[in-house]
Amino acid sequence: MMSNKKNPGLSRRSFLGSAALVSSGLLWGGKSFAAGALTARNLKLPVSFPHFPSRLHAFVWRNWNLVPTTKLAQVTGATEQQILGLGKSMGLASPTPVTAEQWSRSYITIIRRNWHLLPKSQLKDLLGWSEEHLEFTLQEDDFLYIKLGSIKPDCDPVKWETLSGEPAKKELWINKIIKEEFPASAAGKKEPLFQFVKDLSSPPKEKVQPLQSGFAPRYGYGYFTLFGDPLLDAEIDPYPDGYLERMAASGLDGTWMHIVLSKLTPFPWDPALSKDWEKRLENLRKLVEKSKKHGIGIYLYLNEPRYQPLAFYEKYPQFKGVTRGKYAALCTSVPEVQDYLVDSIARIVSVVPDLAGFFSITASENPTNCWSHFEGAKCPRCSVKGPEKVIAELNTLYDKGIKKGVEMYKSNGHAGYTGRGPRLIAWDWGWKDGWADGIVPGLPKEASLMSVSEWDLPIRRGGIDGKVGEYSISAVGPGPRAKRHWEVARKNGLRIIAKIQAGTTWECGGVPYVPALENVAQHAVNLRGEKVSGLMTGWTLGGYPGSPNLEVVSVVGSDADISVKEAMTKVALRRYGAAAHDMVDAWYGFSKAYREFPYHIGVVYNAPVHSGPANLLWEKPTGYNSTMVGIGYDDLAHWRAIYPEEIFINQLYKVADGFEESLKVLRTKVKGKSLKAHEKYELEREMRIAETVGVLYRSVANQSDFIRHRDRLQTGEDKASVKARLKELLNDEIKLARRLFALQSADSRIGFEASNHYFYVPDDLKEKVLNCRHLLEFWLPTV
Repeated sequence: MMSNKKNPGLSRRSFLGSAALVSSGLLWGGKSFAAGALTARNLKLPVSFPHFPSRLHAFVWRNWNLVPTTKLAQVTGATEQQILGLGKSMGLASPTPVTAEQWSRSYITIIRRNWHLLPKSQLKDLLGWSEEHLEFTLQEDDFLYIKLGSIKPDCDPVKWETLSGEPAKKELWINKIIKEEFPASAAGKKEPLFQFVKDLSSPPKEKVQPLQSGFAPRYGYGYFTLFGDPLLDAEIDPYPDGYLERMAASGLDGTWMHIVLSKLTPFPWDPALSKDWEKRLENLRKLVEKSKKHGIGIYLYLNEPRYQPLAFYEKYPQFKGVTRGKYAALCTSVPEVQDYLVDSIARIVSVVPDLAGFFSITASENPTNCWSHFEGAKCPRCSVKGPEKVIAELNTLYDKGIKKGVEMYKSNGHAGYTGRGPRLIAWDWGWKDGWADGIVPGLPKEASLMSVSEWDLPIRRGGIDGKVGEYSISAVGPGPRAKRHWEVARKNGLRIIAKIQAGTTWECGGVPYVPALENVAQHAVNLRGEKVSGLMTGWTLGGYPGSPNLEVVSVVGSDADISVKEAMTKVALRRYGAAAHDMVDAWYGFSKAYREFPYHIGVVYNAPVHSGPANLLWEKPTGYNSTMVGIGYDDLAHWRAIYPEEIFINQLYKVADGFEESLKVLRTKVKGKSLKAHEKYELEREMRIAETVGVLYRSVANQSDFIRHRDRLQTGEDKASVKARLKELLNDEIKLARRLFALQSADSRIGFEASNHYFYVPDDLKEKVLNCRHLLEFWLPTV
């Protein structure tokens, strides 16, 4: 779930229109992201890339090593030799083969990098997709269209043409820059993209016993599980056996998957909508059976029933609920809709009774029930009931479907089945303040109530007061909202679950984990003190099974008396041997630095904290707003949210300085220590991740300072000093891009996140160097 949270912090779930987002100014323009998103109503010119001779050059560069050159030739009307020649003219090395698995796991990376280059028709051709497939991906793949800004730039087709004169000279300039900035002699160890999939899919070299914990369940998202429609393609295994073994060894006992109910079961009023549902359901059954052997349960995301287009209600007007744009709710107060929900869930459970459970999102995320986006007063049926009764009733329908499914399974030749069946976890995400008092008493008594732990937590950063909503490791929960809701749940006999981000957050989503272990361990200790039953350890990010973060959470949960330092030391001793205590000191330093992060949901979603140096710089404003964890552009006003420019920039530098200083001390302390091979390997990888975090934040600070100084060129200030600072920033960005290039080239985990794929690849960091050199040589001297 991407997240958008309430002003102080909402989460992606509410970004689709929740009142909290409206009040925080974060509602994405009320745009619909459903089918038909790529229409002419959103026409806007794409940004320019003057560091390339032409858009054709940009297209070849940005798809090198990601799309087969035969496909690039086909899309542009060129020959493969022409494409290869153009790449060589810019200094690109011979392209590496694109494997079938890489192709299946890179489509979001490809869509994002071509968003300002190709029209819809060529984008479909590049991917080899139908328009229906593209639209489904934009809608259902974790709100991809929102991440792209809810607007498709109006791009002309990219066609092959032979260029001479100035474009040819520019090719030589690019070639020269690449040789200067990335000499072959400096190339270090390289790891192919997605190497981590192969590594994590193989069984551990030494058998590791699963970590036990007093928290149950402990479920998180698969580190490389595809999001949009993961059950359709059986060729891409979301949970290889080796990965499941590693997941259990990290302390998890569960994982979760995104589903759309009408894709997993037949939609009774339009069977075409459910094409291949049998295949998906059978694939789910096989995955659950396999995962169970490793002690891992599978939970399904339940955000239903989804809105239907208005044309649907011409035939079924009796089902119509609240209307939003060209879509309307399947009203859950209608008996036929209630039967559909119960019967669909029952069908799933009757085939897969050993599912660990379902977790429901009933107020935000996709528009679903009439009150899901706070507009239920527009429905004649649901307005009378009110939101509390509608949401409680909806969760009761889910639970009824689960129970019916278990009975169906028993009556279908399994009378001796003694399993409890799947659990229902009612997530209070997006519920308005005050709703819990009316909803929780109406929930099924067998259900659990899950709350985002750090929601509403007060913080003060750089002298600015704010609150956290979700996705924070920089602030340590639980917060007052979760505590209030858990107390209501306790009084009504429900188990309580905390949703946290144990590995990483949208504060820094492009790393497998943020090594601020003190903060993570303290959060777990606090939850242990709250007598929380179980944990959801993360949305789509932060599920890396080898992280010390997940391990320390399990260690805390397994010992009622262990302290934060003792838990960290236990984790460090197992991993780093003689360097363990030095690493614990570094974790304290990283954690302290991370508590300086200028948290606000606007910062988390809009600032380019996930891509850092890969985000380009422009000589004049682009006119584009930054997008939710997608494209940062140069939208400093939205990057900084509630923070004044100076404070925002300084806080980011504080975080970067803290990571760099702690890392420097760590390297000095461990130098020359006798470590076993695996301890040295783990230590090097840990230091690489810490360095990446520092690079990302320093780059965002640099870019912010660049934008404000660029804009000062028009204000009449001392132009010489402004230009001097711009030159300094551009040169530092070159250094950071080169360093991140080396880090990512050596570690394929860097830059990746399950629902965004790669935020950047090494060639993007080379492009950033071209971008900065172009500004230094062709723009800055002329202003």
